[in-house]
Amino acid sequence: MREWQVKRRERTRQLIELGGLVAKADLVELTDDDRAALYGALLTVAAKLRGLDGAQALVLFRRKGKRAFEAEEASP
Repeated sequence: MREWQVKRRERTRQLIELGGLVAKADLVELTDDDRAALYGALLTVAAKLRGLDGAQALVLFRRKGKRAFEAEEASP
């Protein structure tokens, strides 16, 4: 397989996984599948991460996400 095909498949997989996280967080339902609202929310998160307290925000986001993954694994 050519290198560009491998990279394309890797990128496709990454995009699918990221879309899965958006769905897993119930953002699709909460926004009634409003793509502009979803994009705006993601831009807001990106702006926060670029801000002065971005490193701290990332730690908090990561901690919350890790806890959610662990809680999901623990539930039947």
